Parts: sequence; structure tokens; C-alpha cells
Amino acid sequence: MSVDRVDENADVRSQATTALRYYSVAPGVRLNVRSGPGTGYPIVKILPEGIKVPVYCQSPGTWVSGYYGTTNIWDNIANGEFVSDAYVNTGSDGYIAPRCS
Repeated sequence: MSVDRVDENADVRSQATTALRYYSVAPGVRLNVRSGPGTGYPIVKILPEGIKVPVYCQSPGTWVSGYYGTTNIWDNIANGEFVSDAYVNTGSDGYIAPRCS
């Protein structure tokens, strides 16, 4: 008689081993990082030219026209740090990451 075991940590390990992808910020741009998904949120820092950023999740917010078009998608690059997707080369006009909760 065999017993099938459910590995409760399999999903966690799978997510942890998935390589985090970094995306280029538009060339020649020093990008404002805001505390929330919109231009009404305070700037928390400014990213230097030539940087790449991770995108952990994405949220709808203020519409922005930038180097890669016009969008209301905001990329969460760290805890409490958002940048407009209009300046991040994700290769898509839509969502490429889960929505932030």
C-alpha cells in the first residue's frame, strides 16, 4: 500500500527558485520612484540612468505618457516603491506581473 504525500512547501520552493527578472529603465531617464501607484504620491528617490529594476507586482494608477507609451500601470520595484511602466521596458503594453494586493 502506498501513501501519497502532499508537499505543502512545493509551491514556496518553486517560487523561490524562479529567477527574478530585471527590466531596463528607458535610456537617458532618471526615474522618479514614488510611494504609491501614481503621480500624487511622494517621490521617495530617483533612480539613476541605465538602471534595471525588478517588477514584483503591478497596480493601476495615474495615467502617464513616457518613453514606452501611455499607461496607467505602475510597477512595484520594492516595498513601498513604484515607478510608471511607461518608462520600464517590459516588452508588453499590459500586465507582466500579478496585481499588487
